[in-house]
Amino acid sequence: MSATVVTFPRGAVTGESAVVRVGEDAGGAVVILDATPFHPVDHTWPDQPGDAGVLRSPSGGGAEVRVVEAVMAATDAEGALFVGTDIPVKRGTEGWTWLVAHRLDTDAPAWLVPGTAVTAEVDAARRAALSRGHTACHLASLALDLSLADLWRKDPGADALGTPDFEGRANQSSRIHEDGAVDDYRLGKSLRKAGFDSAAFAESVAAREARINELLAAWIATGGAVEVAVDGPTIIDRRRWECELPEGHASIPCGGTHAASLADFASISVALDVSDPQLLVMTTTATPR
Repeated sequence: MSATVVTFPRGAVTGESAVVRVGEDAGGAVVILDATPFHPVDHTWPDQPGDAGVLRSPSGGGAEVRVVEAVMAATDAEGALFVGTDIPVKRGTEGWTWLVAHRLDTDAPAWLVPGTAVTAEVDAARRAALSRGHTACHLASLALDLSLADLWRKDPGADALGTPDFEGRANQSSRIHEDGAVDDYRLGKSLRKAGFDSAAFAESVAAREARINELLAAWIATGGAVEVAVDGPTIIDRRRWECELPEGHASIPCGGTHAASLADFASISVALDVSDPQLLVMTTTATPR
């Protein structure tokens, strides 16, 4: 069995494939294809949900099964299948093969067996909304870094635009949803020791939020190009989100899906919540054009 070939980085939502394995875990039946347009949720950093959709028999008769979510899977050197958070090794571990598993909402039907040809079809409207949410999340993080750049007394490292990297230092979780995202950032002692002026930030949250929203509006107005650059065709190959912004070309390692252009947005805005002084919650909302 070879690593799953994926076509979602180029925006594909349909594809012809062959079943290579049908398995089961605690979550139910899963189907492995040789190639797929489905984007799987990452088991180590589950920020973007996996695609949903259907697998359909191209031979006709209306035979199809619903995919409730695509997830990461892997096989060890002996061929044992592990799905999602049951995968016990790091990505790229020697002797392991990395796959996309399509979790079904029912037991696998009798016609769905290894060697069967299927049409894989992603829920395109949901994918587009998640893609906008993920692109908006990256843009918001870059704008957040720019808005906080003056609050660093030490160098925390640079983000994709060369700005002090608050996102990289403080982000503890990111949750992408349709046309938006929620990101949590630590504001505790370790961040202060790293040189961040948390007190000055607490006194200027409203101004920082306004600055982020100004930047986002200016960026959307450019209609800049967005691309997912890939190092190869399989699920294990590295992928990067790339975007042209007035401040320069941004490139961020990312395994998710994205909007095709900033022109896809009517607006992107954020709200900052520091009701817990140890935590910044940034809620990002995208409005499609």
